[in-house]
Amino acid sequence: MTIDASGSRAPTLEMVAAEAGVSRATVSRVVNGSPKVTAEVTAVVNDAIARLNYVPNRVARSLASRRTDVIALIVPESTSTVFADPFFAPVVRGVARALSDTDYTLNLLIASETRPQKTRRYLLGGNVDGALVVSHHAEDHSYVGLGSKLPIVFGGRPINPDTFDSYFVDVDNVHSARTATDHLIGLGRRRIATIAGRQDMPAGIDRLTGWRQSIEATGGDPALVEIGDFSQDSGADAMERLLDRGVPIDAVFVANDQMAAGAIHVLHARGLSVPGDVSVVGYDDDTFASTLTPPLTTIHQPSADLGAAMADLLVRLIAGDEVPRRTIIPTRLIRRASA
Repeated sequence: MTIDASGSRAPTLEMVAAEAGVSRATVSRVVNGSPKVTAEVTAVVNDAIARLNYVPNRVARSLASRRTDVIALIVPESTSTVFADPFFAPVVRGVARALSDTDYTLNLLIASETRPQKTRRYLLGGNVDGALVVSHHAEDHSYVGLGSKLPIVFGGRPINPDTFDSYFVDVDNVHSARTATDHLIGLGRRRIATIAGRQDMPAGIDRLTGWRQSIEATGGDPALVEIGDFSQDSGADAMERLLDRGVPIDAVFVANDQMAAGAIHVLHARGLSVPGDVSVVGYDDDTFASTLTPPLTTIHQPSADLGAAMADLLVRLIAGDEVPRRTIIPTRLIRRASA
């Protein structure tokens, strides 16, 4: 006998069947969404479910169907990074939005690469139907080869050669970085530096590649590069190093808005005006961009749309649909006062 929270006997599948005047098997088919039941019978069963306030036993359903109705969103970053970086919140919102009309529950895993097998065991332990992975690094090993055992969709192209056949959703970081740099060139800037992101992450690599393509095409100096880690402090440190070279620069493309905020702070501290002395273009169009002084010209990356596209792709993949391995979301340049 099943007892509900009030101590009363909870309604069962058999009780719903008796109330609806159908077999237990028919009720089971309706609960599990089988297309083999007519619309009329489905309506009768659903009315009985509503009258009895019947709640399906999800554990029993999972055992029978070998499905959990759970999707994991994995972020291989420190907790402090996840909650400080404005990139992640809209991605989560987009994923949640896409899953809102499904039966899936979202589990957020902030995964430590100090114990990669812990994440791997969880994913392969029958706890989830599929996984979404964002902000992965070259040294992330927990997900290598898992695509053959579990549906996985990456946010951003995988960097590891062993995962090149994976499914992923991304923006064209190379093209976007070229767009940002070409905008600076179009403003008449010729000594254009860059503060690149981490070079163990696809976004950091590709945005540096795009800047280099524009610089080399116009005869600029491809050595005007400093590397940050996408944090505001690292952007400030990189800007200090660029200025300490003693080589004149009149513009800088920064691989994300957080680092751009740090760079602009240093430029102001050194007595340089933005954009008068140095124009600055960032990337992401997050909360930093519109609150900086001056407001930041930047590449708008639709993070929420990226999250939603990832989730939609994974749901279709779990269902056995044919889906593209590579999905590219468009970006656009947002012109503000910094360039």
